[in-house]
Amino acid sequence: MRPSPLAEVHEELGATLTEFAGWQLPVRFTSDLQEHHAVRSAAGLFDLSHMSQFVLTGPQVAGALDRALTASHSTMTRGQAAYSLLLADDGGTLDDLIVYRLMDQQWVIIGNAANWVTVARELTARMPRSGAALDDLTASYSLIAIQGPASAAILSELDLGELATTMPYYSIATGRVPTPGGKIVALIARTGYTGEDGFELMVGAGQAVAVWRAIEQAGKDHGLVPAGLACRDTLRLEAGMPLYGHELTRETTPLEAGLGRFVALEKTPFVGSKALQDNPPRQRLIALAGQGRRAARAGYRVLIEGEERGFVTSGALSPTLGHPIALAYVDLPAPDQGTEVEIDVRGTLQPYTVVKRPFYRRPASS
Repeated sequence: MRPSPLAEVHEELGATLTEFAGWQLPVRFTSDLQEHHAVRSAAGLFDLSHMSQFVLTGPQVAGALDRALTASHSTMTRGQAAYSLLLADDGGTLDDLIVYRLMDQQWVIIGNAANWVTVARELTARMPRSGAALDDLTASYSLIAIQGPASAAILSELDLGELATTMPYYSIATGRVPTPGGKIVALIARTGYTGEDGFELMVGAGQAVAVWRAIEQAGKDHGLVPAGLACRDTLRLEAGMPLYGHELTRETTPLEAGLGRFVALEKTPFVGSKALQDNPPRQRLIALAGQGRRAARAGYRVLIEGEERGFVTSGALSPTLGHPIALAYVDLPAPDQGTEVEIDVRGTLQPYTVVKRPFYRRPASS
């Protein structure tokens, strides 16, 4: 397993570690519930150093990204971020990504750890032989996220107040994080995977510990807590965000996952676009809310009027809402919102209702 650049911090904090996509990462520091509620009410600090990180540079990158990914990237402005997907020729999903345009000819792409090799291979193959250069920074850079309604206030404690309060959601800028050893340059993006306001900081791996400790110190009076992978999963599920390997797989398309708004079929043809146009979806991802305390888990059967029609991709007892929630694929035609279905939870059929995604949406003021 690859250790995180923040391994010494995790050890000091007594984190419970787990293997994830070849990395050793904290699954929790205290308790899943405490960390989850802290992110919803104040802020959580996450180690995301396992995420794959790439920089693309050159005059041909913009057009190449339009042909390589599902979204329209050549129209992005400097400092803008966009969610996008990397597809196979048959329309299956290879990964979902965040694409940042740093400068006219420089881009950052963040992908999932489990798909690091695939993304590196496919981006390399889809770039022109000249006018585009790809650098894989995964091993040399670290990614640290601060998520929650107090995030901007905590960055303000680090003399980054103007940046924190003026950056629009889904944007990126360069900032300097003050530490006892001097100011550290970081790429700071207003993005996240929790459904809350927040920021993700990309810094050199050797500087990650200093930046983490600076943020930790700045957040002491704002309720900031270190947070692990377990609460990140329940947070993203409440926000209705897909997880690769669950809602997104090589066998599913973004149209089936309800991500059509990130698929620009009207732009330059991209890898997988013809397959999406020629092959209509066979299934649809739906959101389900249950009763009681028994949560559905990935793989559980979904029944509609007594007939098995699909399967759960992710499920949990929602810490914020207090009842079970789940995402599931069902065969078309999919049931409408308000329809009651059943999920086979370890041999017992539990009632669930089709609801609108996301399950949780942060208050507009935050």
